[in-house]
Amino acid sequence: MALELPDRAKVLNFVVRNKNFIRVRMKIKAINTTYAPAAIGPYSQAIEANGFVYVSGQLPIDPSTGSFVEGGIQIEARQSLTNIKNILAEAGLGMENVVKVTVLLADINNFAAVNDVYAEFFQAPYPARSAFAVAALPKGANIEIEAIASR
Repeated sequence: MALELPDRAKVLNFVVRNKNFIRVRMKIKAINTTYAPAAIGPYSQAIEANGFVYVSGQLPIDPSTGSFVEGGIQIEARQSLTNIKNILAEAGLGMENVVKVTVLLADINNFAAVNDVYAEFFQAPYPARSAFAVAALPKGANIEIEAIASR
């Protein structure tokens, strides 16, 4: 017996008629803490939706001074990861809840040094991860790290 799928027009009609119902079911909540730097643009430190917390890219900014930390890429990576950890704590989560990390580097040659610091924050099973060299980062940063965590 073949399963008959509804045609596209019927599905779209259902979504349009029920968009408010669908929107209510997907509750979105902003996560903000003073223990991480304030957003430097029109975005949230993190958004929680459907059991996931999406942490915006964190530059190596010390939230108490509003300035980049100094001392090299490892100290910068530690600050970016600490900012993520503090945002997740505000959401009632920890680094063990992280399922995906994206690391953006101004210089891919810093990958091994960042990897050493990364290992201080995560334990097996490690989250999935991507790392990219980019042409430039906001404010001339050397690193930016974003994460997705699950409840």
